[in-house]
Amino acid sequence: MVTVPAQGFEEFVAARGPRLLRVAWLLTGDAHLAEDLLQTVLAKVWPKWHRIADENPEAYVRKALVNTSASWRHRRWWGEVPHERLPDLSVADAFDAVDLERSLAAEIRRLPPRQRAVVVLRYFEDLSVEETAKVLDCRPGTVKSQASKAIRALRGRLGAPQAPVAAVTDQRH
Repeated sequence: MVTVPAQGFEEFVAARGPRLLRVAWLLTGDAHLAEDLLQTVLAKVWPKWHRIADENPEAYVRKALVNTSASWRHRRWWGEVPHERLPDLSVADAFDAVDLERSLAAEIRRLPPRQRAVVVLRYFEDLSVEETAKVLDCRPGTVKSQASKAIRALRGRLGAPQAPVAAVTDQRH
């Protein structure tokens, strides 16, 4: 059976695909899993495209990425092994900055799924507290508390100075 692509779906994927793939990578921490996650979500969205295309399809796909990623985490072991001690990190030169970026990505992947989703949506997708709450189907206060816990954990793991978390989370309304 041959089916006709939903109108606008291919254009949406071409325009928003790279950004959505980045979200998927930040959620999974693996390029291949990110591609699988995005393809799985897009395959689920395609039959519903006629219903969601006029709404906010990017928000719908983003929420589906978060939900599917969470369900995959419940079913799969990702092979991550906790370490007793994290390496000391210092930003002495440009090469250390690259290492810090990689370390940050690794530490984001170690966050619990809900905190990881909040960090990805708030600080990489630049969504407001309210937009993030809508995607995650929770209250804005939950987004703020999860962001606060995630930032505190990341700072502790990366050896960053412990500034008040409220100052960081409140700036990004």
